[in-house]
Amino acid sequence: MKVLTRICALAGIAAGLSALTAASAWAADLKVGFITSLSGPVSSLGIPYEKGIKAAVAYKSELNGRKIQMVQLDDASDPSTAARNARKLIDEDKVDVIIGTAGSPGALAIAAVARETKTPLISIANANLPGEEGAWMVTLPQPAPLMVSAVVERMKQSGVKTVGYIGFSDAWGDLVYDALQKSAEPAGIKIVSNERYARGDSSVTGQVLKIVALRPDAVITGTSGTPGALPYLVLAERGYKGQIYGMHALINPDFVRVGGTAVEGLLAPTGPVIVAEQLPDANPIRKVSMDFRTAYQKANGAPPTDAFSAYSFDAWLLFLDAAARTKGEPGTPAYRVALRDSIVSTKELVGTHSVYNFKPDNRYGSDERSRVIVKLEKGQWKLVP
Repeated sequence: MKVLTRICALAGIAAGLSALTAASAWAADLKVGFITSLSGPVSSLGIPYEKGIKAAVAYKSELNGRKIQMVQLDDASDPSTAARNARKLIDEDKVDVIIGTAGSPGALAIAAVARETKTPLISIANANLPGEEGAWMVTLPQPAPLMVSAVVERMKQSGVKTVGYIGFSDAWGDLVYDALQKSAEPAGIKIVSNERYARGDSSVTGQVLKIVALRPDAVITGTSGTPGALPYLVLAERGYKGQIYGMHALINPDFVRVGGTAVEGLLAPTGPVIVAEQLPDANPIRKVSMDFRTAYQKANGAPPTDAFSAYSFDAWLLFLDAAARTKGEPGTPAYRVALRDSIVSTKELVGTHSVYNFKPDNRYGSDERSRVIVKLEKGQWKLVP
């Protein structure tokens, strides 16, 4: 009888260990690969993105009994490095999703790797690829046409008839200019210039002189971050007195610091998070934005002052929402496919920048709820009614 009791006890222990092993396997960690630019010309955006992901991890680092691991790499503002980082995260670290990166060229480079390896990409830079080329990516920053149309509406209200354009000589500069062309003409506004410069250029005097000579009523830029301040500085030096406009990619403290008095009065579209405390209490984005600010303060020891960190936070919210609806074993190709399907079927997810809705053939998830117009007054962004 004692022998039988011992056998039963051992069998029970073995069964318990087996159950623990099974539970451990079931609760395998989720892995998120995060790529940003901590050095190079895009670092003025990449550093806020990093602070935003720290806030996201502080906000929630476990889901349904699974821990969430975050593996971060720096692409140094180089698209080739971004692509190599993506491949390393997928092949070696076995991440389930990639969030990144700070610049549109880098995001497009990651998208190619994501498509090849069938790994979902949540882009926090404004990047878009048509058809199957972009089938494994979604983009959180509001699309250029959505934001430009808000600016053009404001221009029309102000009586602007002619506008000069200067933007980066890359994908972002192209996106903004193309959107401006489609919105301005129907509004009765003539685009008089299409000047370009590289993110690393130290002078745009020649381009600005051409614009000033045309005497446009307003000037808008297709730029971002600290390098985006350059045209405004030169416009001020040349005594330009027309209204200045920008895009949501300029909303960060380094741009305000570098631009100084030259960017005072700038009008730009942005996500509601920038003026969260000025939103009505009934706006659902207000609460999520205030939660983000609390998590950001906890993670970084200071309140957020930019728009970019909130995109990282929204990417984390999107991942959490999709992963909660995804069945399967993390770390496997099948799980990545299922996670991608969950991401592109997201409905009415409230974030800090938008209420997101995705479809398999729609890279962007934002609508008119994702934009407000703000004005820079004494270094602070104010909501324009």
